Amino acid sequence: MKNILVTGSAGFVGKNLVETLRLRKDIELTTFDIEDDPAVLTKVLPQADFIFHLAGVNRPRNEEEFRTGNTGLTEEIVGGLHQAGRVVPVVLCSSTQAAQENPYGVSKRAAEAVIFAYGQATGAGVFVFRLPNLFGKWCRPNYNSAIATFCHNIAHDLPIQVNDPNFTLTLAYIDDVVAAFIAALDGQATIRDGYAVVEPVHTIKLGAVADLIRSFKGSRTDLSLPDLADPLAKKLYSTYLSYLPTNQFSYPLKMNVDERGSFTEFLRTPDRGQVSVNISRPGITKGNHWHHTKNEKFLVVKGQGVVRFRKIGSEEVIEYPVSGEKLEVVDIPTGYTHNISNTGEGDLVTVMWVNEPFDPERPDTFFEPV
Repeated sequence: MKNILVTGSAGFVGKNLVETLRLRKDIELTTFDIEDDPAVLTKVLPQADFIFHLAGVNRPRNEEEFRTGNTGLTEEIVGGLHQAGRVVPVVLCSSTQAAQENPYGVSKRAAEAVIFAYGQATGAGVFVFRLPNLFGKWCRPNYNSAIATFCHNIAHDLPIQVNDPNFTLTLAYIDDVVAAFIAALDGQATIRDGYAVVEPVHTIKLGAVADLIRSFKGSRTDLSLPDLADPLAKKLYSTYLSYLPTNQFSYPLKMNVDERGSFTEFLRTPDRGQVSVNISRPGITKGNHWHHTKNEKFLVVKGQGVVRFRKIGSEEVIEYPVSGEKLEVVDIPTGYTHNISNTGEGDLVTVMWVNEPFDPERPDTFFEPV
């Protein structure tokens, strides 16, 4: 069983990595963070079989802390491995800013050099990841991440600031980063030009990402869903939900209630139709209409009922008994007038999908009794 050491374990990347590694049964996990006694690191290094070195400084009190927190700590780790005579693979969490000449970038580039030199001297596998801006659950808002700040503030009805809407963000999603790190652990890292890489990397304008996250909040009102076929939108939506206030995980829907029961829209999409919940009281029949192009699917989840059809121009009535005790979907073809009747003693609850959101200008719904 491998002993895995993770430095910077309490940080954004560290927490996501640690919680994923905890799910594995083939490793023992050792963690080290800035709050720990430095002597602990000296003690655990000789036992490590693989090291994820994520600890570093990006918001120092002075520039010297860049060197001590980034380069210096890396030197300590490599020195400890040399002293223990250990040849251990190391993943280094670096930054794309390592290519820059600012104090942070210089300190990260120097840390990279330490790791590369260790690999050359010992033959150990070294995996240096120059990461772009990261986003995902558990990232601290109002600190270093525009995405975390936008998600948190919009979810909490706080203002956001977009200084340059046309500025292009280069982003990697935390789950993709963790997957790439674990691939390195399992001997499957992707290396390009000497550096380990995370894929995919996304780009988006700052103004566009702000608008997209605002739309996530608005989706509770207009019942829309993001375009989840877009990988970036899918990841951003998952991230946004992780910043919801704990007392706002739920939200109300508008129930259209009358003596027959109720009809409530649940979700609307521009190209995948909409989903609603229909409740019918005992003895109630709803429907008696047909469509040219609009089509539906009915799924009864509670109660007993029957769905009836008659093809337009025909006298033959077709019946499909439905029950919450036997879940099955009934397709509603075009050109058939149809209804659904509650034949039980309690409410009949039906989940209804229709292929397009209702358009009052083109309802494509024509009354005719079955």
